[in-house]
Parts: sequence; C-alpha cells; structure tokens
Amino acid sequence: MADHLFPSLIRPSRRRVLTLMGASAAGLVMPALVGKGASALAAPPEKPTGQVIVGFSQEPTVSNPHMPHIEVDEGIHFSIFDPLFIVDEKGEFQPSLAREVPSVDNGGISEDGLHWKIHLRDGVKWHDGKPFTAEDVKFTLELLVDPDFKSWRRAGHELVENLTVVSPTELTFDLKSPYAPYPSILATTFIVPKHAFEGTDPNNAPFNNAPVGTGPFKWVERMAGDHITLDANKDYFGEGPYLERLIYKYIPDLTVLYTQFKTGDIDVIGLQWITPDHYDEAKDLPGKTVAVVPASTVESLSFNMERPQFKELAVRQALYYGLDKKTIIDALYYGLPSPTETFMPQQSYYYNKDLPQHEYDPEKAKSLLDEAGWKPGSDGIREKDGVKLAFTNSTTAGNHIREQAQQFIQQSFKEIGVEMTISNLPPAVMWGEYWMMSKFDSVVVGINFLTGSDPDVSDYLGPDSIPAQGGAGQNTWQYKNEEVGQLLKKGGTTFKPDERKAAYSELQEVVRDDLPFLPLFQYATVRGHKTGLEGVVPNTNVRIDSWDVATWYWDK
Repeated sequence: MADHLFPSLIRPSRRRVLTLMGASAAGLVMPALVGKGASALAAPPEKPTGQVIVGFSQEPTVSNPHMPHIEVDEGIHFSIFDPLFIVDEKGEFQPSLAREVPSVDNGGISEDGLHWKIHLRDGVKWHDGKPFTAEDVKFTLELLVDPDFKSWRRAGHELVENLTVVSPTELTFDLKSPYAPYPSILATTFIVPKHAFEGTDPNNAPFNNAPVGTGPFKWVERMAGDHITLDANKDYFGEGPYLERLIYKYIPDLTVLYTQFKTGDIDVIGLQWITPDHYDEAKDLPGKTVAVVPASTVESLSFNMERPQFKELAVRQALYYGLDKKTIIDALYYGLPSPTETFMPQQSYYYNKDLPQHEYDPEKAKSLLDEAGWKPGSDGIREKDGVKLAFTNSTTAGNHIREQAQQFIQQSFKEIGVEMTISNLPPAVMWGEYWMMSKFDSVVVGINFLTGSDPDVSDYLGPDSIPAQGGAGQNTWQYKNEEVGQLLKKGGTTFKPDERKAAYSELQEVVRDDLPFLPLFQYATVRGHKTGLEGVVPNTNVRIDSWDVATWYWDK
C-alpha cells in the first residue's frame, strides 16, 4: 500500500477474456473458474441472449439491501443494484456508479482522509426510467443511519457528516475521523432510489418487495419457496448484461441441488455449492466445469453469549476441547477445508498464524468443567446453580454434511456430560429473525467476516453491532469485550498496514482466547457451472457468486 491513504485506481477496459487472477489487496489468490483456454473464448453477444438458472440452497428474502440480510440475499442485490464502486477479483476498486474511484491522487480524498468528493456518472437511469442523481446517494447514506430504520449496518456510515449535493453528478462529505475501512464499506453499499421511498415508511415500503435499481437486471417476480426471475436491463450503463433472463432457484436439500446440477436442470450451482462428498464424481461430469475454490468464509459452532450456559469461559473452553475438529474435516468434508483458529482468512496479510492450535482432549474438557463446578446430575448431564449444561444447536435443514457434523458433535459433547439437542430450520426461518435477533442457543454457521478485502470486522464483533440490543450489524453472538472494541477502533483509524496488522493480530488473539464461537475451518468450496457459460469468476472479496453476473454469457 502506498504512503498516501488510498492508491489511485484507474479503471482498465473491462475484460473480454478471462485469465487466472492474481493476488488481491488482502493477499487472497484464487483460480479463475473457466472451462476453456482464454484463446478459445468467443466474444459476448451483441444483445442479451439466453437465460441462466442459478441454484441456491437458501431462499433470498430481503430485497432491500440495507435491511438486515445474509449472503444469499446479496445474490439478488448484485444483480439489481450498483454501489459507487466495486471490489474486483484482484481486490482492486473499480468504478461503478461513480465516474472514478476517489483517491488522494485524483483529489477525491484529502490527505488526512476526512474530506471526500464523489463524481457520478451522467445519464444513468433507474429501472423505472427516472434519472439517477447525487440525491439518491445522499438519501442512501442517510437512510443507513436513520434511527427509525432497521439498518443492517451503521458502522462507518455514522462518521459521515456535512453531506452535500453539489450537482446532480457530484456530492461531497466529511468524516468525523479517519476510517480506513470506509472505501470497502462503500463498495458493499448498494445505492437505492430516493423517489421509491417518498411518503412511505422505509421499513415497509413497496420497494422492499419489488426493488428498483440501476443494475444489469430488473425485477420480474418472486415465487415464494421456489424462485426469483430477473430480466435484462437493456439500458444498463456498464458492460452487459449479455443474458436475457436470470432465474435464481432455491433448492434447500444439498443432495437435490447437486442432482439438479448433474442433470442440467440448473446451470450454475451456487451457495452452498457442491458438497465435498460429491466432488470425486462432479469433477469428471461431462459438460460441466468444476473446481475447488478457496473462500474467505469460516465455519464455526457459534454461541449466543447471553445464554447462561455460555457465560463462563471455562465452559466454552471445555466445549472446544470436546470438539473433534480433525475428524469432522477429514471424515465428513474429505479433507478439503483448512482447519483454522480465527475469523481471518489464511490468505490475508492480516492473518495471525501464531494463535494456539486446537487440541481434542475430552479428559481436559471434563477436568475444566469439574473445576468450574459443573457437576453431572442423575441423568449424566452437568449442571450448576440450577442451570443444566444443555442447549439446542441449529443450522439449515437439508445441509446433510452439516447435519452429520452436528450428530457427531452431539455425541462428542455427550461424552463430557453436555446435552446438545439438534433443532434445524428451513433456510428462510433459520437465517431470518431467529439468527439476526439472537433467538438461538447455538448454531453451526459459515460467515465471511471481512468487509471486502479489508480486515475490519466491526460489523460482526463490535459492541454496537448487536441487533437484539438495538444495534445495527451482525453481532448475533451478542459478544461484548471492551478490548475488542478498542482494537477495532485502532485498526480502523490507522492507515499504515503494519500498524493495522498489529491491531488485528491482537484482536484475533483476544477472540481466540474468549471463544464466542468455536472456529472449525476455512471453506474450500467446490464450484461448478455448465461448460460454455463464460464470465463466472470467483471473488473472495464479496460474499456471493453472482457479483459479476452482468458479464456472464453463453459461448455458442
């Protein structure tokens, strides 16, 4: 990283040919998921042609990108909306609704990082034909911090002040204090139309069920429990779209999801992708392009820290000793994922490689619980002060490998005197209020904690990011640690990589010691699509497959 705050980034011509991608800003390297050599690729069609069916294991339900949502919803958001700029597969910012990425070099950001100037594209239209202007950007940034709005994220945005529309294509604002992650936050902030919310409660606006964006695809319909249909936005300002129609189909049973990919009923197998037990067969399927792709997502067994069973550190430590992580990875996930001790991807510059390594030691687990006063009752389940060491564990129903892992963990915990009851739910229920408002005891969940390639995790671990306690964010663990808050602030307000690395390394140590969640592994995902579909490029800096769906096309 250069000495000034943010490097000057000039947008190159959009790719016509896909190649292997290099390192991103976070040091993440991943292969392009392509079916043919670059020289064999045909040019995209002159006008939108054909359709693609993407299979997701979870149902997108939140169409307003600024209300609490999960990764799968962003599959729809990337298709319908645009941010000011994006983070590409190399971890570099590229202009979108903004004409250029603001930087110190181009005058978009002051030397101290406090004063910002954004120049917007002219002539961009919303799907309903109305012009996109700086008023829409101002409205979006103000909506996110409106105390009466159920905002999914206020962290970073609450620093914005003196937001001024200079002209329809220019706005300026100040930050109350320098904040290094803010460019990455803006790259995940989709702009919404001011006029769609006029005279309505934004929490219940008609827009929330029939979204209007500037993106490459327009909303057509949602068939609850089955699919969402989008059509090409033929007036799109960017490259593409090259597809006439895009269908997101939800198939919660992962075996059925794979079967439909195998038979050709879906063209792209998206979230949760191909399960490891099907990889050996999938890689040799005719007419399919399949690859193992590293991802930033970390799988964990996560606790609701407000439950009395999990208040004591000794209990959380004992549960970690009682977890046979290696067997889960080797036997159920075929050794594909990498075991981890942290939320930070192992390819990141900010990854702390020196954290204590997990040990499976049930005797140590029993000893810790004994010392903490958790004694076995007549039924063998430990209890203390009238509280049984018993809890439910939930995840997505139909994710058969996770369900097998739960059963294995359930048995392992039983051996140390802990009762874990499995209580799985359909995706839309599991990751709705049950997860977002901390109504669970414990869950098995995969999360990409980062903000793009930036190491900021305040949205997940910040004390002000607890939705169940009135915060805006995704700290559904209800995890509070004063030292964590201080380290997040330190990491977010310094611009020197070595100083940020020190702060985030220490943060990882604190969280590893505290164990609000038991880290299992970093994902190695098995991605697949029909051979002949071009432009499907993995990107560790976003949370969903369809980030670049505008440039997908059929090579026919």
